Amino acid sequence: MKDAATAHGSGAPSEWIVRWSHLLAPRASVLDVACGSGRHMRWFAGRGHAVTGVDRSPEAVAAAGAFGRVVEADIESGPWPFAGQAFGAVVVTHYLWRPRMADIVAAVAPGGVLLYETFAAGNETVGKPSRPDFLLQPGELLAACTGLRVVAYEDGFEPEPARFVQRIAAVREAGNAPGQPPRHALKGN
Repeated sequence: MKDAATAHGSGAPSEWIVRWSHLLAPRASVLDVACGSGRHMRWFAGRGHAVTGVDRSPEAVAAAGAFGRVVEADIESGPWPFAGQAFGAVVVTHYLWRPRMADIVAAVAPGGVLLYETFAAGNETVGKPSRPDFLLQPGELLAACTGLRVVAYEDGFEPEPARFVQRIAAVREAGNAPGQPPRHALKGN
C-alpha cells in the first residue's frame, strides 16, 4: 500500500475530489495547489478543464507539466504567484500552510468551487504528518471558508489507510438574480 505522500503525487485522484467534481462548470479553469506530479491535474484535464498547478519541486513540476500549465514556486516562503487571478475551481489535497489559506480561498472565482482535503488533529496518533503545523484543528477548514457556501464537509477518521482528515466542498456564489436557482445543483454520485 502507498503512503499518503506517495499517493499525493501519483495514482488515482482523491475520492473526495472525484465525488464533488460535478460542481465545476464545464471547461472551468482549475488551480491545483501543491500539485505534486499532477494526479488531479490529469483528472480535470481529462474532463476538458484548463488546468494550472503549482509546486515547489522541480521534479513534480516536470511530471505535472504533461497535464497543463505548472508554476514552480515556493508558496510558503515566496509570494503567491496567482495574485489577482481567480479560477473556476481550486483543489488542495494533503497540504496545509495557514498563511496561504486566505489566498487559496480568494482564488475561487464567483460561481467557482473549492475542493480541499487534508490531515486533521488526531492524525498524530496514527502516523505522519504529526506536527500541529500540518494538522487542521476542529472546525478550522469551515472557518477558513467563511463567505463560501459549504456544500459538504467532513471531519473524522478514515481507517484505510489510517488517518484523520478534514474535507470541504464549497462554492462562491455567482450572484444569481432573484428568483433564479443557484448555478450549482447537487447531482447523484
